[in-house]
Amino acid sequence: MTTKEAWDTYSADIKRFIISKMNDANIADDILQDTFIKVHTKLHTLRDDDKLKPWLFSVARYTILDHFKTSKIKVELNGFEIEDTTLNSEHTEKDCLRGILVNLPKKYREPIFLSDIMGLKQKEVAERLNLSLPTVKSQIQRARKQIAQGFMDCCGYQMNDEGHLVGEIKDKEDCKVCN
Repeated sequence: MTTKEAWDTYSADIKRFIISKMNDANIADDILQDTFIKVHTKLHTLRDDDKLKPWLFSVARYTILDHFKTSKIKVELNGFEIEDTTLNSEHTEKDCLRGILVNLPKKYREPIFLSDIMGLKQKEVAERLNLSLPTVKSQIQRARKQIAQGFMDCCGYQMNDEGHLVGEIKDKEDCKVCN
């Protein structure tokens, strides 16, 4: 199953779950988006498609916990059961990408998420976000530049003469975003 198929099938259920824990629709939207960024970068590690739905809810739970950690809000964790079905501990570019995307400003993160991860056309993104098409195009280009810069800062990639990132991923301990 692709990320888009997972989104189409389960995003409404995941959003209801997040809202039940957050009681704030705006924060829930951000957490839902962060959840599916994580899903997109780690979907390849899921070995059993029958466990997709429970895995999605686990990712959402961890994303909610991450939100509370970063917002310094104390919360009682009753009702959270921890089950990790991902067994891949290898450090990949996808780990760095997730960290870079999470740190993008929201005005860039939303358009790039909808366009490059969810596969919407830029015109559809503009309509969904109630923005002009030139604004969305600009935000997506700026997001792409920040993502490239993130890889250069994080893992020491370089931009070659043709404008492509080149290099090798560093060990997780040396990575400034993933560590």
